Amino acid sequence: MFSRILVVDDDRGFRHLMSALLQDKGHIVVQAADGPAALRELAGGVIDVMLLDVGLPGMSGLDVLAVVQTLAVPPRVVMITADDAPETLLKAVRGQADRYLTKPFEPAAILEVVDDVLAAPPAAALPIEVVSARPEWVELVAPCSLRVADRIQSFMMRLEADLPEAVRESVGRAFRELLSNAVEWGGKLDPTRMVRISCIRARRMLLYRIADPGKGFDIDKLQHAAISNPADDPLRHFAEREEKGIRPGGFGLAMTRSLVDELIYNEARNEVICIKYLD
Repeated sequence: MFSRILVVDDDRGFRHLMSALLQDKGHIVVQAADGPAALRELAGGVIDVMLLDVGLPGMSGLDVLAVVQTLAVPPRVVMITADDAPETLLKAVRGQADRYLTKPFEPAAILEVVDDVLAAPPAAALPIEVVSARPEWVELVAPCSLRVADRIQSFMMRLEADLPEAVRESVGRAFRELLSNAVEWGGKLDPTRMVRISCIRARRMLLYRIADPGKGFDIDKLQHAAISNPADDPLRHFAEREEKGIRPGGFGLAMTRSLVDELIYNEARNEVICIKYLD
């Protein structure tokens, strides 16, 4: 899919490199070195994707992002920055950024991100409401769309970038499974229904709370499904099914218990808290 892409970065060399890569793939690329120039380009015609540097001189990328969201037809926005502070990331989430790339990265990464953004259905761009944007307490309300869930997963895992890789992997898998089940089963993949996600970070604990809009899960049935599908290496089984694009289903939900330290459901089974204790 070839589209119009706006590259906004004050680093001339980086801007030209990104533009050349995208043009080689057949995209129409326009460039801007600062925020006002970017807004002029947006006013001049439809842009499908904007690659937007946070650290622009004068008008920052986050300031540009705020203006972009007031447009009648805003582009999908990929934020690019060397600043991976949680506060910056959460401002990007609040500004409805679609993706967030931290410099330095392999040039090919930008091609993958652009392809993914362009291939996503319209529901992937639905707004995410940021209820709380404190690094120690993040709370979001989002439409029940798997592609929106992918956006949330990407942002959430960046917030936990300081954790050991093994911990990040386990909580990432658990969070993804619980959120996907809330969106699929509770929300019925209906983007007019909302799922509420909270992430609370304490000194020795990471807690995720997910509340879906549905009737909850039949946990006994899901556990039976897991027992009926044994695997010598559960985590390997989980990963293999993901690679094939197969949802783990009951097995995946039951396996979530082995990825975190506590998994607690409310009485209606439509709200879950998972806890990972930190050393």
